Amino acid sequence: MSKATEHRTDIAAPRQAHLLAALLDHDKAPWAPGELPPLAHWLLFPPDTRQSGMGPDGHPMREDDGLPRRMWAGSRVRFLAPILLGSEVERETSAIAVNDKQGRSGRMRFVTLRHLLKVDGQACIVEEQDIVYREAGRNGAPPPPETLAPAPPVARSVTIDPVQLFRFSALTFNAHRIHYDLPYTRDVEGYPGLVVHGPFIATLLMDHFLRNVPGAQVTRFSFRAQRPIFAGDEFTLGLSPEDKCGDLMAIDHAGGLAMQARVDIR
Repeated sequence: MSKATEHRTDIAAPRQAHLLAALLDHDKAPWAPGELPPLAHWLLFPPDTRQSGMGPDGHPMREDDGLPRRMWAGSRVRFLAPILLGSEVERETSAIAVNDKQGRSGRMRFVTLRHLLKVDGQACIVEEQDIVYREAGRNGAPPPPETLAPAPPVARSVTIDPVQLFRFSALTFNAHRIHYDLPYTRDVEGYPGLVVHGPFIATLLMDHFLRNVPGAQVTRFSFRAQRPIFAGDEFTLGLSPEDKCGDLMAIDHAGGLAMQARVDIR
């Protein structure tokens, strides 16, 4: 993993906020008008690998280290200043930690990336993103949860279909085939169905919070993926609100905790 810092620029276009609102089925979005919505920075800086550099799984090709599978496992995001729509945004990305481990499924590599987003030299967002690289063994359906997640005080049931997966993939220019190619997903990676993107689930959790606390000024957000969720399976978005913060959770159709998250506000 290179230690060099990557520099990229992009525009926080109003179109991206509009399309995100459409995907989330909003008539009137519950975030501040004229600003990039919380977590919508994930729509910026799409991967621009040339087609000849794409791998068979839909990810950009990497050096052959025996760890072809990639998963976004979690993030910790600090929102320091709003990004106004139409602004030119600069992002600096560097690897700050690399750790190899041996798990039940084989060898794994945990990489933490630090992203700094700035507008006119002012730091606006700082994110630490955890990525896990794994061996190419088949995944299969997750085992039944050992314990059932408790029922959250504020809950909403959601079922994601392939159209929504395609639209989120298009918004983020994510070509990983587990989100749209069912034969590949089943026959090669071994999942029982199309996989809902981890950052899409995190975005749905943030949206669940903002639907219940509209206009909130978010200062921090973190999430950790724990179990996959598949297209067509009903799952629950949960919120346990507190003063100036909230604990969020996605509970899969079997009652297992699929994702934990936390949000802090001013």
